[in-house]
Amino acid sequence: MSVKTYDVIVIGAGSVGVPLAMALAGRNLRTLVLETMPSVGQGQNKCAIGGVRATHSDGAKIKACLRSLDIFSTWREKCGEDIGWLKGGYAFPVYTEQDEEVLKELLKVQRGFGLNIDWLDADKMRGLIPGITQKELRGGTYAPDDGSASPLLAINAFYRRALGLGAEFHFMEPVTEICSEAGVVKGVVTSLGRYNASWVVNAAGADAAEVSAMAGVKVPVNPDCHEAGITEPMERFFEPMVVDIRPGDKSKNYYFYQNSEGQIVFCLTPQPPIWGRDRRSTSQFLPEVSKRMTALMPDLANIKVRRTWRGLYPMTPDGFPIVDFPGALKGYVLAVGMCGQGFMLGPGLGETIAAHIAGKPSADDREILAGFTLERNFSSQEKLK
Repeated sequence: MSVKTYDVIVIGAGSVGVPLAMALAGRNLRTLVLETMPSVGQGQNKCAIGGVRATHSDGAKIKACLRSLDIFSTWREKCGEDIGWLKGGYAFPVYTEQDEEVLKELLKVQRGFGLNIDWLDADKMRGLIPGITQKELRGGTYAPDDGSASPLLAINAFYRRALGLGAEFHFMEPVTEICSEAGVVKGVVTSLGRYNASWVVNAAGADAAEVSAMAGVKVPVNPDCHEAGITEPMERFFEPMVVDIRPGDKSKNYYFYQNSEGQIVFCLTPQPPIWGRDRRSTSQFLPEVSKRMTALMPDLANIKVRRTWRGLYPMTPDGFPIVDFPGALKGYVLAVGMCGQGFMLGPGLGETIAAHIAGKPSADDREILAGFTLERNFSSQEKLK
């Protein structure tokens, strides 16, 4: 029986793997995506709340997400499909002197990398977010080009585009071995057979560490658990994703926005982190996030919550992704540890990784990957998680 050969095999059909397949196939690279689940986006993508921002504290993330924003924001115009894109911006209201100093210092970095962002005084912040608590409000940052999209609509649009460009997807087919010879990738073995390729990309999300162990490359990626929820739809009354970076009793930051259908979508960063793979909703989440959201915007108090859910954030020690071509195994590529930001990073990183595999990386492509190398010391911390 003959063994089918591809240029690139991507492990994982999620927030990174699907747009990467689209970018690879768009460069005429024969691409196979292998997924353990029955369809695209059935891992952590369907748990994403849909925020897309370039408002980060690091140049590599800013550049990658600016590319993603270009793809999300122009998708309907270029491809004719509605992916629920909403250009509402991201707002970080500030209530303490320390937070004001931190965000104003970050403005210098963010603007230096081309981000459209500014500081708004308290009056302008109140105009941007009607009903926000005024007591001690100092103002905040606002990036108007950020926004949101539907994870369900977007990943399926990217999937259809990848198929149209010639990429193949095999579902319910887990990889059991990454094959190599003399330190060079040769392909993979799955539950159904073997496939040859010069490149194998690990885009396995929460399973990244286990998949990478097959390649003999250790990666410090461990999932922790985050909960989110969605309300009934209502008439639109605010536009941006609102991020409160102040800590709560049992949480760090929390964030929420009104999606293209009028529903409030919200999420919380637990403190301390909840490590593991438990996807069950808890009784602690809704009281904690409700208390914080209504304290910031009292008008949200009477909105009905439709459902909550829990997903996994594949975390690295410093909160930055690992996107690299490790020297220990030529042809093996890491696109892992997205730290809960795979949906917003995926399209931009897909373009960057595909450019490197095709042998035509730009200066920006090289700069993005330089910030996400596996060989870094992981001692710094992302300031706007």
